[in-house]
Amino acid sequence: MSPSLSWASGLCLFGLLLGLCSADDPFVFYDFKVSYMTASPLGRPQQVIAINGKFPGPTINVTTNNNVVINVHNKLDEGLLMHWSGIQQRRSSWQDGVLGTNCAIPPKWNWTYQFQVKDQIGSFFYFPSINFQKASGGFGGFIINNRPIIPIPFPTPDGDIVILIGDWYIRNHTDLRKSLNGGKTLGMPDGVLINGKGPYQYNTTIVPDGIEYETITVHPGKTYRVRVHNVGISTSLNFRIQNHNLLLAESEGSYTVQQNYTSLDIHVGQSYSFLVTMDQNASSDYYIVASARQVNESLWQRVTGVGILHYTNSKGKASGPLPDAPDDAFDKTFSMNQARSIRWNVTASGARPNPQGSFHYGSINVTQVYVLRNTPPITINGKQRATLNGISYVNPSTPIRLADQYKLKGVYKLDFPTKPLTGPPKMETAIISGTYKGFMEVVLQNNDTKMQSYHMSGYAFFVVGMDYGEWTENSRGTYNKWDGIARSTVQVYPGAWTAILISLDNVGVWNLRTENLDSWYLGQETYVRIVNPEATNKTELPIPDNALFCGQLEHLQKAQYITSATLPRASRMGLVLVLLMFYALIVSLNC
Repeated sequence: MSPSLSWASGLCLFGLLLGLCSADDPFVFYDFKVSYMTASPLGRPQQVIAINGKFPGPTINVTTNNNVVINVHNKLDEGLLMHWSGIQQRRSSWQDGVLGTNCAIPPKWNWTYQFQVKDQIGSFFYFPSINFQKASGGFGGFIINNRPIIPIPFPTPDGDIVILIGDWYIRNHTDLRKSLNGGKTLGMPDGVLINGKGPYQYNTTIVPDGIEYETITVHPGKTYRVRVHNVGISTSLNFRIQNHNLLLAESEGSYTVQQNYTSLDIHVGQSYSFLVTMDQNASSDYYIVASARQVNESLWQRVTGVGILHYTNSKGKASGPLPDAPDDAFDKTFSMNQARSIRWNVTASGARPNPQGSFHYGSINVTQVYVLRNTPPITINGKQRATLNGISYVNPSTPIRLADQYKLKGVYKLDFPTKPLTGPPKMETAIISGTYKGFMEVVLQNNDTKMQSYHMSGYAFFVVGMDYGEWTENSRGTYNKWDGIARSTVQVYPGAWTAILISLDNVGVWNLRTENLDSWYLGQETYVRIVNPEATNKTELPIPDNALFCGQLEHLQKAQYITSATLPRASRMGLVLVLLMFYALIVSLNC
């Protein structure tokens, strides 16, 4: 049992005595100390961002409807926000951990996130969302298990395996953002990490000696749920395990129609879980591979992550060439057709007992349409910027949600264009006004030469179509209106479009962005603001008591004093015991 969980059990016991904790929706506590450490994932020492001294950070493991409390200590030398990618933060965009909703946690401060994983299941991850810090780490897995009363649409796996894959640079995040600020591109990554480790030496020419690689040990004949997340910067990766089928089961909180793949393209920010049966003869270990896609793969050979799948009865080390990636250099439709094949399992129960497909999204009338087009980075006012519809987003000094709470004027504009601007591009804080309980169609048009993936906080949207060329209204005739997958991050191929549908039932301010970290940093994002005109706590929780203030509201910020959350574990447990004794004394006096 982790220290944070043992403290949690004591605190929740006290809360239950007072009637403050619900036995139906228990609390789960984590303590995150975010700091720098030195690691050598690609063989050269560099500064990375660790959590509790680990790189990557620990996996958060909770159950549907749990209340999750994560106390984040910022031990970096700059502001920090943690974002819980794919966690919908129902009624509480206050906890989303992006600059539109939160002030950064100052260095040497701590801040406690508290949110409920309401009506969600599945595979997600977390990461630091500002200052390009994700390029130095700070990420980890986030699992939401089904409640025991809700059946899962496959036999219970024999184990759970989390695999974090992502492109990686030897330069740290501060050097990378200096390059972007100076008008340069990042260039080819130095490699791909698997769970924070470099490649197994499958080729002595490409992989130097002395690199630590990831080894995953399994038992023959067992079936594991393998949760794979692309936590990288900007590179799409093809994931495969030598000689093993990947039975796709779930993606970002939605159970899928179960299909076997020999490999699957996983784009930046995306998460999948596969059922993998260890059915090989274990004559040797097997390669786990994540290699660059949608690039000139012959030039990007070094951008390949290689780990080892080790059976407990393995007879030798892995050797020989890696399993091949899809041979589709001259077939640009292969990857897109693979993406189209991922379908929603409409008969399976998700977080609730009713089937996922009981929400008939294809029969709902659309109330708002936005066509969002990105292009290659351009220069605006002498600066390299990225745009959506000709607008490069500028983060205000006061978060949007705080500005609304305190009725500040002029912080942002509710005039984000519904289609690309025809005039010169500009830098603005322009956001989308979403209609509460409306149904929004968003078309993502990628007019860049590189792959993009897009994420929307607060929601799982329905992926209803994608194709090459320019989207037109006639493209709606190709939409999948029955079993399009519901997820929070979707790819958009170069020179192509992707269409999504969003049911706007979650009040708050929600980030709509590219997941390509360089383009996101340069302004390729906006926010969707959704307000219930009746303003009730039933649709949005009040501002948290520990809210941080900055910008125009900086004068409201009080100095941070030591609280129980900042005390060492022994002191916290002592405090809990004192409170329990005090409560017992009160009860005895009243008896």
